[in-house]
Amino acid sequence: MNDAAVKAFVALIPVCALFTGATIIFVRRRSMSSFLQLVGAAGLVAMVLTHVFEGLRVFPRMGWGSQHSVGHYLDLLSAILAVTLFSLGYLIHAVNAPARERQLHESQRADCKT
Repeated sequence: MNDAAVKAFVALIPVCALFTGATIIFVRRRSMSSFLQLVGAAGLVAMVLTHVFEGLRVFPRMGWGSQHSVGHYLDLLSAILAVTLFSLGYLIHAVNAPARERQLHESQRADCKT
């Protein structure tokens, strides 16, 4: 196994943890922001897997590592989508968090009055 494959396998660990966390959040909350985070995390997994395949020389006809190849564009598209969607999902979550917290406090006050 070469260095590129080892580095890709090491990068796979935190990316899988991020994907698992995004999956748990999506299952619990089922909102647009959690869905965007889940799709963004899946894009990161796809990006890291392209590096794993490149390091292990799986599907050599994809032209992993060389410019203007299918593998290169798959990696690039996965990275762009991952960063964009995960960041957008987190931003939406952060903007909506104060409103959600306010609703929670109001419902707790209503429960205390009854």
